[in-house]
Amino acid sequence: MTPPYHALVLNLHQPVGNLADLWHHNRWEAKEILFAMDRIPRSLWGYEDIARVHLSLSGTLLETLSDPAFQSMVYGAVDTGTLLWHFQNLQLFEILGTGYYHPVLPLIPEADRKEHLERWLKTGRHLFWREKFQGFWPPEMGFCMELIPLLKQLGYRYVLVDSEHVEPVTPMEWPQLLYRPHIARHAGEEIVVIVRDRDLSNAQESGMEADWFCREVEERTRWCDAPPLVTTCTDGDNGGWFRNVTKGANFWDAFYIPLLERARTHQTSPQPIFIGEYLDRYGTHGEVEVRTGAWNTGWHHGRDFIQWTGSKRQKDGLQAIHDFSRQFHDLRWRAGELGKNTPPLQDILEKSLTHLLRAETSCHFYWGEAWVERAEKDLAAARHEFDQALLLMDSSTT
Repeated sequence: MTPPYHALVLNLHQPVGNLADLWHHNRWEAKEILFAMDRIPRSLWGYEDIARVHLSLSGTLLETLSDPAFQSMVYGAVDTGTLLWHFQNLQLFEILGTGYYHPVLPLIPEADRKEHLERWLKTGRHLFWREKFQGFWPPEMGFCMELIPLLKQLGYRYVLVDSEHVEPVTPMEWPQLLYRPHIARHAGEEIVVIVRDRDLSNAQESGMEADWFCREVEERTRWCDAPPLVTTCTDGDNGGWFRNVTKGANFWDAFYIPLLERARTHQTSPQPIFIGEYLDRYGTHGEVEVRTGAWNTGWHHGRDFIQWTGSKRQKDGLQAIHDFSRQFHDLRWRAGELGKNTPPLQDILEKSLTHLLRAETSCHFYWGEAWVERAEKDLAAARHEFDQALLLMDSSTT
């Protein structure tokens, strides 16, 4: 009998400057976050034969962890340079591509999506010493079908989506829908869709025992007619379950290591696997459509992005981003047409774009109106650089 397979996915993200700010003003929380990240590879040493973990690290987190000044500041608590080196372990980790500044991709202008993805790829290729990344993690699992051509263009094989939003095109029962990879198609392109089990992911986020997980997986997959792939996805550095420093009281000691021990000794227990390896062995099942939406948050179900668009100020902030993005890309296109998109104009436009992309960070809109001001400040800085670019364009024309 073929056992069920388990794909563990962990998302790691910190906004620009957040870890450094916490280090100066709330050091214990900063240490908890850093310890939670550092605990990942350390917990898995000695389990290279069986452990398989997918990691998504936002560009802003990678920027922080690889910054020599930050590395020097926190050295003695966590060696973040060595941590990044440990994440290169191909036996233990499959690194997923994502958006650099962690935007909710369906909520931002289409023209900016490629900018986020290409910036992350540039950083990811440099830090992880590889050219291609098979899987894509949409920040906040915010997905829409219009992303498929872009993801294929950038070389991605599969994308993770939440079970709440997946609908079958090929007739299938719910065990096949949740526990097999599928194909989704848009505008003549197709990509493999990997379905996150929302219920089991909720349990992973809040705390569970290995025995309970194994029983639950057995019950959920008993009617599958092919080797099932059970995918659980959560943050890996948030919440007490992941941050708890007490041995035996966190995700790794209390759940994942016992799960690995069971997988070693009981062939019918869920077997950890990389998604790419599963696809190589078993392929895909059918075709699905994915409704536009995000994963569930502590307050909302992910439909309609209410977490990020619930108030007038949130909506106005996102609208201002869309309005400015059109202006910016029109100007950059015009500069290229006139042959003026060269230094120093190019440098000014790049600064403006960086502030625009930073303004689109999901965290700016996640906390109600508490952080919208950060988006507004970045957008103001983007406009300032934009105005300088306009002046330079005008002066070079006259």
